[in-house]
Order: sequence, then C-alpha cells, then structure tokens
Amino acid sequence: MEDASKITELNRRFGIPGLAEVVEGNGGLPKVSIASPTAAGEMYLHGAQVTSWKPAGAEEVLFLSSHSRWEDGHAIRGGIPICFPWFRAKSDDPNAPAHGFVRTKAWELESIVQRGSAIAISMFTESDESTRRWWPADFRLVHRATFGSELHLELELTNNGTTTVRFQEALHTYHKVGHVQIARLHGLDQVHYLDNTDSNREKVQHGDVVIASETDRAYLTNQPGLELEDPTLRRSIHITKENSLTTVVWNPWVEGARALPDLGDDEWTQMFCVEASNVLDYAVDVGAGKKHRMAATIRVAGMPGSAT
Repeated sequence: MEDASKITELNRRFGIPGLAEVVEGNGGLPKVSIASPTAAGEMYLHGAQVTSWKPAGAEEVLFLSSHSRWEDGHAIRGGIPICFPWFRAKSDDPNAPAHGFVRTKAWELESIVQRGSAIAISMFTESDESTRRWWPADFRLVHRATFGSELHLELELTNNGTTTVRFQEALHTYHKVGHVQIARLHGLDQVHYLDNTDSNREKVQHGDVVIASETDRAYLTNQPGLELEDPTLRRSIHITKENSLTTVVWNPWVEGARALPDLGDDEWTQMFCVEASNVLDYAVDVGAGKKHRMAATIRVAGMPGSAT
C-alpha cells in the first residue's frame, strides 16, 4: 500500500483545491481525482492509467472491471492502459509481460494544470534497471491526459540513447457500452485488417464493425475519425487520433472473458475496445535524441431523442 504521507505530499505539491486532488485509490494506490464544471475523472499513477471520465451531464464513458486487481505488478483491467514498448506478447521473449512493462509500473506525477475549464495531468516514467531487463533503450515516456468536455490523450516518447529505438504502442481504451452486440463502429469500411483470431490473416472490413464473436483486429489505417454508436445508452462516442497508423479493435467474447481472472464472466458485454496505436509492422522508429508523439481525443454526443 502506498505510504499515506507520500500521497499527502503529492497533493500538497500538485493538487488544485476543489478541482483536482491526489488521493488514495483502490488498493491504496495513489490517483488524481478530478471534479470540475466540465468533467469528473480519475487517473492512477499506477500505469499512468485513466480509469474514469464523465463529461458534465453524461454517464461514465470508460469501462472498468469490477474484478480488476489493484496491485503492483498487475495491470488495471479497464480504463485506458498504455501498451509499450511492445504489443501482445514480446516476439523474442515469451516470459516478458504482455503489452510491455509500463502499464504495471508506478509513474511519477509531473504536473496538474488548469487549462480553461479543463484539467491537464502529466505523468512520466523513464528507463531504469527494471526496464532494461526487458528492453535496453534509454527513454522517457510522458502521458498527458486532459479532462474536460473532451478527453484528450498524448503519449510522447523521447529517445535518450545514442541509437535508434523501435517500439509498438497503444492507448488500450475500454469504451463502456450498454451491450456490445448492439453497438456499431463506423469509419472502417473497406479498411484492411490483421485478424489475430485467425493467425493474423489480412482481411478487408465490409460495412460497420460489429462484435459477434471473439474480436482481435489491427486495422491498418491512419483514418482519424471513428464513431462508436451505442443505441442502448443512446449516445455515440467520437474518436480521433494523430500519428497513429493502426487501430486495434478488441473484445474477448464469452470464452475469452472466462479465461481472464480480472474480468467478470458477463462483463465482456459492457466493453468495446477501440485503440489508437502503432503496432505489428507499423512499429515506430525514433532516432537518438528525437521524440515521437501519438494522440487521441474522445468526445461524446447524444443520439436523436436522447437527453445526453
């Protein structure tokens, strides 16, 4: 459990009274709790992970598992985990943690700033002995999340080494839906994708993306605008992204959910993952002393007849 005095000190240094506080979260882990006129939200130092965003007048936008483990060394199931510097299993080391090591690492709080009616939080992590065990690069990784009427995310890598680094990245966003089989994702018609449930065979999307079975796809596109239509909750979630050449769509379905100890057997029906990313053959190369930034913005709109 995080030392309470450390949390108090972080709040003294960074908190904004009445708008953003550093408090003890689940499992004693420190989090930033946001309550502003435009949005409420939460972001944990564990993995620099956003776990909640509720624009004013709207329901929760992010899914969070009721079975999530809130412990060092374990990823939080739901919200927006950060996958870095590899995606899925590490190709040359089956014992390496899935989706990289930063989502289970305690990050450092860099700043909490009020920007107009929004609250911007910046957290960072850097290479050290624990990261070099898995990946030899010298780096600094910053995650900036701005909570307002929109949720804006930026992931920025600085290569502090003397050689080029190559990595994969994803903002593994769990969107909350009323029922995943009724929701539809617009904007990927005719886009090629790699189907991880079928040996990563390349296929072509026809029409909207609907979830009718286990789904794990990497769409090969920098298409900036997508819309997740949710008739059950009578809203649509608009997703835009920058410097992202792939979009991952994932849902574990029935058997996949049962195989995950930190996900309830029926919780797969409430989540629709749409991820800004650069994965597989679209990994990023960053030269010595250079930076790379990927960003995503989420916005919610009501559907006709909705009060949202």
